[in-house]
Amino acid sequence: MTHTEQVIANALALVDASRAARERDQLRRAAWQKKVELSRPLPPLPRPVQLPLALN
Repeated sequence: MTHTEQVIANALALVDASRAARERDQLRRAAWQKKVELSRPLPPLPRPVQLPLALN
């Protein structure tokens, strides 16, 4: 295998690895989004809370 063929093979391997990583990430994000959509909303706060602001 010549140097040129080796460079091309390395580039194709990198493209395949990148595509596989992107597909895994998309599946992971889809699963996370499904969890977020299925989770119940947070309960409302019982009353408004005002935090003190010290300007010293």
